[in-house]
Amino acid sequence: MPPHLVILGQGYSASAVSTLLRAQGWTVTGTKRAPEAESGLKAFDAVETELLNATHLLVSAPPGEAGDPALLRYGAILEEAPHLRWIGYYSTTGVYGDRQGARVDENTSVAPGQTRSAARVKAEQDWQSLATRRGLACDIMRLGGIYGPGRSAFDTLRSGKARLIDAPDHFFSRIHRDDIAEATLAAIETAQGCRILNFVDDTPSPQAAVFEEASRLSGATLPPRLTLEAAWEEMSPMARSFWAERRLVESVLTKQSLNREWRYPSYREGLAAIFDSEENRSAE
Repeated sequence: MPPHLVILGQGYSASAVSTLLRAQGWTVTGTKRAPEAESGLKAFDAVETELLNATHLLVSAPPGEAGDPALLRYGAILEEAPHLRWIGYYSTTGVYGDRQGARVDENTSVAPGQTRSAARVKAEQDWQSLATRRGLACDIMRLGGIYGPGRSAFDTLRSGKARLIDAPDHFFSRIHRDDIAEATLAAIETAQGCRILNFVDDTPSPQAAVFEEASRLSGATLPPRLTLEAAWEEMSPMARSFWAERRLVESVLTKQSLNREWRYPSYREGLAAIFDSEENRSAE
């Protein structure tokens, strides 16, 4: 069976996976809830035939209050899909919960502190159970904060909405979109059993450090520096939930399992690549 990937919920990161696999000759069927006519994507609720022909499945849609939308819609079909060999699920490092700045790795037990993170844990378990019942390879890919072209500190600074929060002991884990895509391909190529993979770069860092580097590269003006206490009063509930948790996420075991290093081991290399790309486009 020629390789055919179905993506349930093709957003920013999964679109990069689609581009890489199409370049290798794969058939890729991407879906969205309400795809634009010119996007080439199919409706999320209308890919039964494609799933029956799929060899690989990538799930990027987040769970809702009722559960995982992909399992709710297609669970019965996926129990029978005759050609399926691999299931990949994009989860979040939020499943580790608040560790007060301590380190966690792929073997650390989950301890979700947020409702949405608990829903992710349930979805992870359900996908692993389906794969185990069917004898399929399954990779649970826990993503750190995603950035990349069109979605980086440069864009936030240009928007005028950046808040520079001075919290030097509060580290966030990040991952460049292209590293997500390339690591997903590596997961497919090395698939065996059910694995937990942490997609985070090698350099957890404070939020302010990323804005400062983006400013240094681009010359953009930094906003006034705020303490976390002062910024907290203006934060949305979603933003507060991110800042309420601290952990250092490691990916050493993931890199060993995938037999690869990150293209962008820190935000510095990632931002430099984005800046160079933007400069080259401006010069055209």
